[in-house]
Amino acid sequence: MKTVTVNIALPKPLLDRIDRTARSESRTRSELVREASRLYIARKERWKAIFRFGRRQAKRLGLKEGDVAAAVAAVHRARRPH
Repeated sequence: MKTVTVNIALPKPLLDRIDRTARSESRTRSELVREASRLYIARKERWKAIFRFGRRQAKRLGLKEGDVAAAVAAVHRARRPH
């Protein structure tokens, strides 16, 4: 796969953490940032899919946002120690 070099600005403490992590995993900084980017994008896509599913289910069941919030609150109350 063709690569392109980009310049980004990072706070020094974050860059230090990236470098420490890369060294501990015997990776280059670029490899670590590429992997972190792939994981971030995949996680965002999974959450989008989850919310799409939730919206479809809510529509199918005729639920409103308040109904979902009330159901979540009820579950939290039921799990609280008495």
